[in-house]
Amino acid sequence: MGAGGPSGKTAKRRYLTRNSRQALLIFTRNPVLGSCKTRLAATLGDSRALEVYRFLLRHTEGVAEALEGTDRYVYFSDSLGDGSHWDVSHFTHCLQHGEDLGARMQKAFEAAFSEGYQRVCLIGSDLYDLRTRDLEEAFRLLESHEAVVGPAQDGGYYLLGLTRMFPGLFTAKKWGTSSVLSDTLNSLKGRAVAALPVRNDIDYYEDIAGHPDFEPFLKDLHHD
Repeated sequence: MGAGGPSGKTAKRRYLTRNSRQALLIFTRNPVLGSCKTRLAATLGDSRALEVYRFLLRHTEGVAEALEGTDRYVYFSDSLGDGSHWDVSHFTHCLQHGEDLGARMQKAFEAAFSEGYQRVCLIGSDLYDLRTRDLEEAFRLLESHEAVVGPAQDGGYYLLGLTRMFPGLFTAKKWGTSSVLSDTLNSLKGRAVAALPVRNDIDYYEDIAGHPDFEPFLKDLHHD
């Protein structure tokens, strides 16, 4: 989990509907050239990295839109969406706010619980392995567990689901490092926690090399 930069702004909603007892929160960076997928851009260049990121956004949008019985909130890093992604008829647009990723996630969860949601899951927007059935399973597990985590191969997590807030869950973590998952599980020690299958985030060229769905972005890579 590592989307979005600090904005210091109060969360705003462009569209709001309240239809469910469960909410999906999606953290995303605004798709701006040179500001997203920087580790991927080190190999692909800024332009292609942005194309890959937009491809991942479309994938996540489709996965989330197919999730039934759930209200969906997209939290942007810097400014509300321009309409190129995250159709406002399906997604409520919000802004992240907080000094670091932990603070921003905590505020988003708190906002959802204050709305009366009983089950809340948060994901990033750049996991190509994610499927709608993963989200369905996460919410199903929250019916009998206090929390659910989706472990990422890099030692972080791609999904965190909660039924309520837990002290210290979003503090004293080295965000963006391989210790995030283990530190988070330590904060949840003694709680009823379920786990989803391990998935792989898209951060580096090696994460997409040889994958047929990403071949259009890699053609003639060494001739740029």
